Amino acid sequence: MTPVVAAEPVHVDVIAALLEELDTFYGETQVEPRDVRIRQINEALFGDPPLAHAVLAWDAQALVGLATYSFLWPAVGLTRSLYLKELYVAETARGRGVGKLLMDRLVEVAATNFCSRIEWTTDRDNVQAQRFYEKLGVAQRGDKIFYRLEGQLFR
Repeated sequence: MTPVVAAEPVHVDVIAALLEELDTFYGETQVEPRDVRIRQINEALFGDPPLAHAVLAWDAQALVGLATYSFLWPAVGLTRSLYLKELYVAETARGRGVGKLLMDRLVEVAATNFCSRIEWTTDRDNVQAQRFYEKLGVAQRGDKIFYRLEGQLFR
């Protein structure tokens, strides 16, 4: 069985390694130095207040998947939603149900926190992710258009 647990500060090193694999998966050729990544993870997940949350999937002692999320408000009426920012399964663990376990855990987190919905996006060319979500029975929504302001505008 693959346990899925909330991320804790002791997990920062392995989170950094898996997020480096994620960056490589998305085509990044340069990543921040490890100490910078560890600082960023600590600030985001374990700062006061935390900026995001994560759940981690383990196979024995190896981290094989993670889902990062934040809460958004308002959603429907004055409810809140859980926004899934990243769902990533290590290449060595794909096809073994890890992604489904992570999504199931997010459903539990959303219910515990009285969320009315879980929302996320995926890149248009990430067909593998789209197939995964279709297998979960989640249809694509075409009623929203995604926008992004890049960080350079904030400096």
